[in-house]
Amino acid sequence: MIELFGVFLLALAVITAIGVVQARNLFAGVMLMGIFSLLMAATFFLLDAADVALTEAAVGAGISTVLMLSALALSGAEEKARSRSRILALIVVTVTAATVIYATFEKPRLGDPNAPVQQHVAPWYFDMTQEAIEIPNVVTAVLSSFRGYDTLGEVIVVFTAGIGVLFLIGAAAPKGRASPSQGDLPVGLKHHQPIRVVGKLAIPFILLFAFYVQFHGEYSPGGGFQAGALFAAAIILYGMLEGEATALSIIPAPVLFAMSAGGALLFGGVGVVCMLLGGNFLQYDVLLAGSPVGAQQMGIIAIELGVGITVAGTLLSIFFAFATRDQS
Repeated sequence: MIELFGVFLLALAVITAIGVVQARNLFAGVMLMGIFSLLMAATFFLLDAADVALTEAAVGAGISTVLMLSALALSGAEEKARSRSRILALIVVTVTAATVIYATFEKPRLGDPNAPVQQHVAPWYFDMTQEAIEIPNVVTAVLSSFRGYDTLGEVIVVFTAGIGVLFLIGAAAPKGRASPSQGDLPVGLKHHQPIRVVGKLAIPFILLFAFYVQFHGEYSPGGGFQAGALFAAAIILYGMLEGEATALSIIPAPVLFAMSAGGALLFGGVGVVCMLLGGNFLQYDVLLAGSPVGAQQMGIIAIELGVGITVAGTLLSIFFAFATRDQS
């Protein structure tokens, strides 16, 4: 039954993707992209990839949709027609799809215990997580401890991408617009009372869930990436309901910029502290004398907090830069 439902979701995803390609109205295309992200999040849940599903739902269906709508406000509503032929593009897509399909013929069966990935490194991760860290979420152990260098690189990529976007659309745009008293700013959805009431009721629960995902990511699906996206989604929802200026008065632009950099610095700072205590970079065992397991858990909590702060600060900085950008 689960396999049948998975095939149904993938079929809907294919139909939605075709609709995105065929849509000439850009607003319809953005909405279809959000639906596509929700379908993929459901698919990830069926594949027991709950951490990835949370990220896809929060970022793909939530924040990315809002950012695309913000960008759409600065452009036209309809795609401009192109006169040139699309035959070359069709050939490239066809060849790529055929290559990917051919490559799947040699893939192991889904969940096959004899697959190379199940026989090589996965058993070591499962054994060492229980022995060295003693947390049930192996995904968090892998990303935050065993492969902490990779996660630090991902955080730096997020931070760098945020800097690039802010330079392109104007990093200083939110400054000077943080005061809700300026009458020329958008006032959000205040005139839509039902949406405003329901949205404001949902915001505390979204924030609570974000903190749960942040500090419970060792024991259940979650972590800094998902928590940061959820926190940003709650603030973005508040900005859409009450107006960007009101939201910026709560978390000003300088604070957001400090969050973007501060989270990455916290992550790297944990590694430097480990070195000062006589260990290697990001070797958490030395953080707590006499308790290597407790030190590992302490290090994971600290660097995951850094990840969440950077992700939330970067996403919010990008959103407010779009939302408060002068459209003239």
